[in-house]
Parts: sequence; structure tokens; C-alpha cells
Amino acid sequence: MESRSNIATKGEYNAHDEVEFLSFVLGEEHYALDIMSVKEIRGYEAVTKIANAPSFIKGVLNLRGDIVPIVDLRMKFNVGTVTYDEFTIVIMLNVCDRIVGIVVDAVSDVIKLSSEEILPAPEFGAAFDSRYLKGLATVEEKMVILVNIQALISSDELGLVDANNLSDQE
Repeated sequence: MESRSNIATKGEYNAHDEVEFLSFVLGEEHYALDIMSVKEIRGYEAVTKIANAPSFIKGVLNLRGDIVPIVDLRMKFNVGTVTYDEFTIVIMLNVCDRIVGIVVDAVSDVIKLSSEEILPAPEFGAAFDSRYLKGLATVEEKMVILVNIQALISSDELGLVDANNLSDQE
């Protein structure tokens, strides 16, 4: 488990600097990710399915010449009802020089948080893998789960980005 001081010493957050996060909804829960990784926000469109891909990898689409894998975070995190309609949102991310789309229920807002406002993610042991969490914060009386989107996208489980590229960028 990381303390707030450990988060700050990693160069992610300085004690009094505010970092902007894009908040989004999955089911009944509120999540957020570092806005610097967001390329654009779009409506969901049909994707080309990839054989033998895990169920949470919906397929790929062509985004102005880039072939972009689309990951449904609702399925990955096992939250919310998985429906694809005109209200379904895809957040296009630029992670490790690769564009990846994540499907969410809704985009909420841009929030600013200082390191003092970010609480470390609790340790759940083997029951839950918290390596994809940066921490937790309370925003307008709601608990917001801060996702470490680089760790998630570069995980062996997703296999979308070479993990070596991630360490080159840190």
C-alpha cells in the first residue's frame, strides 16, 4: 500500500499541485483517470471483433488511420449493465504511444485534486487486485476511485501495450 508521501515522491503529484482527472461512471460507481492520457471522447460505434480475445476486449476500430483496441471497463471491472446504445461513451486514451479506447457508462466532469485529497488505495489481499488503483478521493460527497490507467492498459492481462514502453516513459 502506498502512502500519500510515496505517491508524491514518484513524481506523479507534488504536495500542493493539483492534478486534473476526467471522472466517469461505471454502473453506480464513480471513477477518474489522469486527464493527460485522454485523447478524445466519442460515442460508441461498431467495432471489428478479434477472434479469441477476452470478452472485455470488444474489438478494434479505425480511428483516422490508427487501429484502436476497445476495452469495455464495465466488463473488465464487472460493474454496471453492459449495453451499447447512443448514450454509451468511449474515452480514447494515449498510453505508451498507443491509442486505446475504453467503454464507460458516462463521462461526468473534470476534477482537480491535490495529493492531500488522494487517499491510498486499501489493500484487499488476494480478493482484489489494487495495482490498477492510484487511490481514492471524495468529491462532492461521493467516493471517486482513481484508476491507474497506464498500469491497467499495460498489464499482461490486457496485453495491449508492451510493458517495457511504460518503464521507458516513467
